[in-house]
This record gives sequence, structure tokens and C-alpha cells, in this order.
Amino acid sequence: MQMLEGQGTKSFEVEIDGKQVTIKTGRLAKQASGACEVYCGDTMVLVTATQSKEARDGIDFFPLLIDYEEKLYAVGRVPGSFLRREGRAPDRAILTSRLIDRPIRPLFDYTYRKDVQIVATAMSADQVNPPDTLAMLGASVAIGLGGMPFAGPLGAVRVARVKGKLIANPTYEQIDESDMDIVVAGTADSIMMVEAGCKLVSEKDVLAAIDYGHTQIKKQVALQIEFFKALGIEPQPYEQPAKNDALNELIHAHCTEALKNSMNRVTDKGTRAKFIEESYNNLVNAIAELPEENELKTVSKNTLKAYLEEYEAELMRAQVLDTGVRADGRKCDEIRPITVEVGILPRTHGTGLFTRGTTQVLSVATLGIAGDAQKLDSIDPVTEKRYMHHYNFPGFSVGEVKPMRGPGRREIGHGALAERAIMPVLPDQASFPYTLRVVSEVLESNGSTSMASTCGSSLALMDAGVPLTATVGGIAMGLILEGDRFAILSDIQGLEDFLGDMDFKVAGSRDGITALQMDIKVQGISIEIMRVALEQARLGRMHIIDKMEAVLPKHRENLSKWAPRLITIKIDPDDIGTVIGPGGKMIRRIIEETGATIDIEDDGTVVIGSVEAMGGEAARDMILQLVKRIEPGGIYAGRVTRIIPVGCFVELLPGKEGMVHISQLENRRVAKVEDVVSVGQRVVVKVREIDDRNRVNLTMKEVTDEEKAQFGIEPTPAS
Repeated sequence: MQMLEGQGTKSFEVEIDGKQVTIKTGRLAKQASGACEVYCGDTMVLVTATQSKEARDGIDFFPLLIDYEEKLYAVGRVPGSFLRREGRAPDRAILTSRLIDRPIRPLFDYTYRKDVQIVATAMSADQVNPPDTLAMLGASVAIGLGGMPFAGPLGAVRVARVKGKLIANPTYEQIDESDMDIVVAGTADSIMMVEAGCKLVSEKDVLAAIDYGHTQIKKQVALQIEFFKALGIEPQPYEQPAKNDALNELIHAHCTEALKNSMNRVTDKGTRAKFIEESYNNLVNAIAELPEENELKTVSKNTLKAYLEEYEAELMRAQVLDTGVRADGRKCDEIRPITVEVGILPRTHGTGLFTRGTTQVLSVATLGIAGDAQKLDSIDPVTEKRYMHHYNFPGFSVGEVKPMRGPGRREIGHGALAERAIMPVLPDQASFPYTLRVVSEVLESNGSTSMASTCGSSLALMDAGVPLTATVGGIAMGLILEGDRFAILSDIQGLEDFLGDMDFKVAGSRDGITALQMDIKVQGISIEIMRVALEQARLGRMHIIDKMEAVLPKHRENLSKWAPRLITIKIDPDDIGTVIGPGGKMIRRIIEETGATIDIEDDGTVVIGSVEAMGGEAARDMILQLVKRIEPGGIYAGRVTRIIPVGCFVELLPGKEGMVHISQLENRRVAKVEDVVSVGQRVVVKVREIDDRNRVNLTMKEVTDEEKAQFGIEPTPAS
């Protein structure tokens, strides 16, 4: 490692597939516990880590707060909001905050109670190098600089594959060309987190990409260790609070039977909750019988529940590892009963109801026009989305009272995962120019609602008639890890997610993986464990897809009758102004008269949407008439708009007129124009010429009776 110094700044560099990443400290945000600047190209992220001086009392969790901030000045842009300043964090920023949080949290002791906040601010963005993995690396460096009791350092890298070659920390352009987009975070020895989107990639190829990413992570970790050593920084010591052995003995003596009953082939969540409540009451009653001077009399309710939960986890984990039987009686690779229904809401475009055990999600698909696409105001080069998945998790889904407010970070994260899972099988915009939105309503929750949402989304889109290239199913895998012993659990329920060591979600079709997300609670897992988990997930996914395709084998042949019908036409970009008209007058008129919606792209692509086919066709005809060219020799039917002494003007096309000279009205001498035509009269004319001043000269006398008949005009009576 080469450490660079200057003006109080210390820095080091790491090369990742030919790209230099530079980390600097000592110049900015010096009052934070630790701060660093991370550069790659012209992208720069400032990352700070701050720790409170005192531990927080009365809480039973590690208070870690991660905030990733995007500043639009980073790309030289003024925010588009009314206030012209950054407001609510965009979804991309929230997802990046979660990306940073997930590998860092398990590397702090779960009993640590000092507040820790990481703030990563993207201050310069070249729109070539993504800032998210730089922020993840910077978070590890900032924590290390702050000397916090962190079991890192941590490295993070994105892996893409372009033309068969794996690339670490690819550019945006390379990501677009790639068939996989995988973010990996880990320590020198283990993988901590994986987030992936793939275009139907095999399990073997995904593992190879993760392994390749880990080689880059090891390099990052080694350089951080060397950097901290050179600066003389060591993590602060931390010891867990001493265990209350007397409380543990009381729990073992009075709660074991009820806790074991709660995991003796119990499939109903409510029944299990009653056994847990019984175990807690047994503990409270046992403490009540103790002498008044006993120290257990002063133990808080939260502490009692925390100790009881630890013992419940110990019993559950031992049962799985020793017997291979889970709390609800399933084997490790067994999936809960699945039921599938589609088309249950009569006026929506498509619905899919997916129930797995006591997890139930209703997904609803809506088809919109191109103008319904979501506009993105962020530093990312992608400016809009045509497919959106929104996930809602109301309190009643877990039998709780909870205020109905906007989506939280969890809802946004779960929605994004299901969205990513479906995107590789969507039809391209050229062949299917709809904007698509799916809303997944969680109606019951007992584990893996995000993967149930993925299954429900696939069903809802196919029910709406969207031509997906494949059915996509998803499954959540769990892990029980004790030393060298481990068990992989298929289709985890809430208990196994809460008390287990891993939540590993895998979505895809029969042909490969489309999305993957792995979070762990232990300090890393090996590639071998991931290999076993991926293969077990593949088998589970096939089982789930079988159940889905038994109800809906493929997409409906016809779109929902309530979905808009889209007509796409192409016009000359020079004619866009003609269609829109002064101040939008012409396009508003078409919309009002036909009831259709109209979107016009800069390249002249016009997308017309209408539930009623006649309205869309009428709008199309009106637009084509507007942009139709007047050609010499062409025959047109039009109405007389004005009469002057030497002739009359006829509107051939909307807004386009030509003149019939008095000598061209009939095959005879005409004394007055009014003797032949009147204002508003419909006539058939022929274009004699278009002169060098673009004036259109017309004739009526050269039009035959047969040509008049084609437009429904009676022949001129013989004089």
C-alpha cells in the first residue's frame, strides 16, 4: 500500500479491475468520529461515522442509523421540486442506505448500545462510476477511523459480466451491457451480503461472480488493515454484559416445556404465540414466588423477554440440527402448502393471489401509457422507469395495530427486490409500449412476503395479458449455523427468519436466476454454504413455479378488457408541432373529441391509448390527417372556408388550405364564385401545383365524376 500525505490529509489507493479508488481522510468533517472521501473517476462520496459518548438505556437492539444522501449539485442540476431543494430521499438513496446497513450491522456485537450513525453523501457524480459500492467501502473505513468495536474491516464490490468476462466495479454502460449486476460485501474470510439482479443466469455463474467479487474484497480489507495500522488506530475494546445465570436457570426450569410445545409441529402462528405467552407467564409466576430480596425481582420486562427469546432460539436451532425437523414439522427442504388464484378483482387489469402457509399476498397489475412512466430526479443516469412494483405491509397482516402511513425503508426494499425479479422477463418497450405497475398488498405475514410478492406479481401481469417470457417464482432460504454444523431451510417462516442466521431470497424462472438477496446475522458464511443454499433454492423454485403454472400456464392471449389499447404510429419529428398545435390547442382537441390519451416522443413516435378501440382509431386518423402531406396531382375532399372575388379557399387537411381559382371551378366560364360554391360546402379538388412559395393551387374542373363518387359527392349536373 502506498500512503499519500499532504496538508494534513492521509490517503491510500486500491486498484479494482484497472480502476483506481482513492480513500482520503483528515481534510473534511474532522469532528465526526471518523470520516473519509472515496474517489473513483470524478465520482466522490464523503462518508462519516459518528458514535455517541454513552450507551443508550432501555433498548434491546443495536442503534445503528445509516443515511445515504444524493445531492443534485453532484451532477450540476437544480432539484425539480417546488422548493428547489432536496426533499424526501429517492428510492435509490433508500436502497443504498439499506445496502450499507446490511453487511455492517452483523459486524457489531448485538449487545452494543451506543448510537452509531453513518452518513454517506454523494458530492460529485460523473455518471460513469456508480457511488453505492464506494459508499459501502467508505463506511467501513470511517468506522475503522473512529476506532469503533467493529469486527471488520469490510469490503464491497459490484460484479458484472460483459461478453463472458467478469468485471469488478463496472461503469453504468458496462452494467447495461451485462447479464448480471451483483453487489457483494464481506470480510477477508466470509461473505456478509449479496444483492443481485440477473438476466436468467445459472446458479453456477452467480457463485463464480460472488467468488470473483470476494477476491477484490480481500484486497480492500488488507489495505484498510494496513492503513489503520500505519495511523496507529485500533478498535476500542468491548465486552458483552455479564449473563444472568440465575435467570437462565429459572427459564430452563419453568419454560422449557411450553417452548418445546411451541415448536412441536405447530403450523398456526396464533397457537405458537399462545405457547410463548404461557412460557413468559410461567417465568413471571416463578419470579413472583421468590423471596422479596431476590435480585430477579428487579429485572425488567424487556430483559425477561430477551433472555426467553435467546433460549427459544437455542431450542429451535438444536431441534433442527439434531433431528432435521423444523418447528412446524417440516423437513429442511420442505415447502409449506401453496394455493394460487388469479383474476379475483373484477375491474382491475390483472390480479394474482399467492398464499404459502400463513403468508398471503394479493398483487394487482395496472397497464398505463408511456406518459405514466415514473420520472426519476436523482444522480443516476437512468431518468425514468416503465415498470414499478409497490409493496404494502399493513399492521393487520400480523394481527397488530399500526398507523397507516407512507412506505418505510423495509417496504421500499421489498418492493425493489420483487421489481428486479420480474424485469428480465418483461417484453421490450418496442413490442409492448405499456407502462406497468404492480401493487402487492400483504394480507397475512409469516415469513417471505417479498418472495410471495414476486410470485403474485408474475401471476397478476400474466392475468392482465402481459406477454412475460417466463413465469417467475421466488423462495426465501434460511440457515442454522453452529460451528461446523449447519442446516439450510427452504421457505422460512417468521420464527426461522427471526431466530435463524440468514435470510437468502432467490427469484427466477426455470431457466435461471433473476434476483437474489442475502442477509446474515452471523459474521459471514462460506461459498460452500451458498452453493448448497442456491441448489436447494433452485429445487424449491421449480416446485413453486409448478404450482403457479398449474393455475395459469402462460399469459392470457388477450389483454384485460379494462386495459387501454395502445396504437403506435410514427410521424416526422418536424410535424410534432403541428400535432400539438399553438399552446397545445390541437392535441387537446383530439383528446377531448376521442377520449384517448396521447404521448409523443422526440423521435416522432406517437403512442395513443384508449380503452375503447374506436376512440384510439379516431385519434390515430386525426393525427394522420394532420401530418399528411399534400402532393401535386392528389385528390382531396375538403370544405370551402373562404370566398374571394377570384376564387375560393378549401381546407384539404386540418390547418392546410389551397385555392381554387375562379377559372378552375367548372368547365365553363363562371361569372361569380358564389354561383358554384358556398362557405362550408364539401367539395372534391385536385392539386394542380405547389408553387415555390408553398402555395397550393387547386382545380375542381379536372376532377371526374368517378373521383367525386369515391368521396360520396354527387356528380355536377349537366348544364
